[in-house]
Amino acid sequence: MIFLDDLASSADAALQDLIEIRRHLHANPELSFHEGKTAAYVSERLKELGIPHKSGIGGHGIVADIIGDIDGKVVAVRGDMDALPITELNEVSYASKNKGVMHACGHDVHTTCILGAARLLQERKSSLRGTVRLIFQ
Repeated sequence: MIFLDDLASSADAALQDLIEIRRHLHANPELSFHEGKTAAYVSERLKELGIPHKSGIGGHGIVADIIGDIDGKVVAVRGDMDALPITELNEVSYASKNKGVMHACGHDVHTTCILGAARLLQERKSSLRGTVRLIFQ
């Protein structure tokens, strides 16, 4: 239970940052095959976390590996980054700034969740068994 308590505490500490990430992504949606700014943003966040990664995979995709200090298998976590050609009608401070493009599909949440998991896993890589491959598509 100590591990779960520690994980929950770290997740709580990351909450405000994750809300900001999700709102940034939601406000700056990009259509499929045009996610250049989104990919640059994700890449910058991974750099801040000290996670090595490769960009430009199949266009704007990113692949990152969090390699645990204990040998083990590789597990992948994948999520989409693209948005849809929909005009956002929501009246919130983080509404889409890109006319006719919106994260109505939840891919802003996919990306945020993977970055959140990356943060928690990177903080615990000394006790991580194997590798977690992060795929931002």
